[in-house]
Amino acid sequence: MAVLSVCFFSKAPPITKPIFLPPPFQPIPPSSHLKNCFSLSGSISKAGFLCILSASLVFASDPALAFKGGGPYGSEVTRGQDLTGKDFSGQTLIKQDFKTSILRQANFKGAKLLGASFFDADLTGADLSDADLRGADFSLANVTKVNLTNANLEGALATGNTSFKGSTITGADFTDVPLRDDQREYLCKFADGVNPVTGNETKETLLCK
Repeated sequence: MAVLSVCFFSKAPPITKPIFLPPPFQPIPPSSHLKNCFSLSGSISKAGFLCILSASLVFASDPALAFKGGGPYGSEVTRGQDLTGKDFSGQTLIKQDFKTSILRQANFKGAKLLGASFFDADLTGADLSDADLRGADFSLANVTKVNLTNANLEGALATGNTSFKGSTITGADFTDVPLRDDQREYLCKFADGVNPVTGNETKETLLCK
């Protein structure tokens, strides 16, 4: 995309020679002056020209502007990104969008992640200990070897092929988490502890027999 650069003058010098512009524009006669913007003959008005120029400059300087992700993590995109080893510990990330992102060994210790989406994300080896994960979406996520010690997952989603294999769940609260039977049975083998925030026993929240 070609970007037109225009210099603005408070007092423009007179033009002594015609300015030739590419079709469909016509030459600007010598009697014309530069005042805040060029006067272009044709169907483009001053307002339209300034609008087009502004849009061109914005998207030329930041092509990714229209694709920024949701959530409160500044302006950085967290959806569909490789965030391996990223440190989010202690941050407030309510409803943050981590869909399909690679979050291997990422640090979310003590983070507030209410309603955050980890849909189809890879959380292998991540630290989610002491995190507030109420209402978070782990559907289709890879949650293997994740540290969920004392995490609060009340009302979180874990539908589809979500796997918690090898994860540490001491003191985790799984109240109202719709786990598959095989995952519930697996987690019950290692469930122990009491969540320090809710006071609920991990085994009870998993409905272990």
